[in-house]
Amino acid sequence: MPCSQVKRPHRHIHSSHIPSVTGWPYADAVAESSVHPPKQETFDLVEYTNTDPKGIVRAVEEYVVQPWGLYMARPTPGRAQFHYLESWLLPSLGLRANVFHFNPGHEREQDYYLDVGHFAAGETRWRAEDHYIDLVVYAGDRTDLVDVDELLEAHRAGLLTTKAAESALLRAVAAIEGLTRHDHDLNSWLSTHGMTLTWRARAHRPATNQHSPTERVV
Repeated sequence: MPCSQVKRPHRHIHSSHIPSVTGWPYADAVAESSVHPPKQETFDLVEYTNTDPKGIVRAVEEYVVQPWGLYMARPTPGRAQFHYLESWLLPSLGLRANVFHFNPGHEREQDYYLDVGHFAAGETRWRAEDHYIDLVVYAGDRTDLVDVDELLEAHRAGLLTTKAAESALLRAVAAIEGLTRHDHDLNSWLSTHGMTLTWRARAHRPATNQHSPTERVV
């Protein structure tokens, strides 16, 4: 399947095959709660930046545009746990697949960390809204569902509509079912959707221990 690797010298993106998603169907609710509002990010394919949920503009090393998704790779300065981040935004599945390149002493057993949310494609800019729940994939072993409590609290506080909360749960369940059918092999499952994800080489990770609890990446 053809893809477009965004080159820094060429300030133009050919993404006519990307299904654009316009508008954000979620209410901008304001409520007093211990849970944070949905985290939002912007991915600027022209300026080669990623504006993180705190509004900090991060430099991006690589963008790759596919008909079904967007790949981003960038350093993560100032993070103690990891020094590099790779992500695939997959709008049709409501997922963002992440690989964290951990620093020594912070290694995790996980293979992939999936954020559930709403992802909007654009010609030169993509947007993401995180909907709290995450999936932690241990290839050949299991997939853990985390942060459901945050989703429920956000819904109770009016920070997330009922429609958005239900959609997030359905997306998560569909992903877990698909991963389970494919022995928790993310690439194998996504191939059934016509998606082929590529990643950079990673340092050796510890062998999976079925009794180790899932740790959140913050």
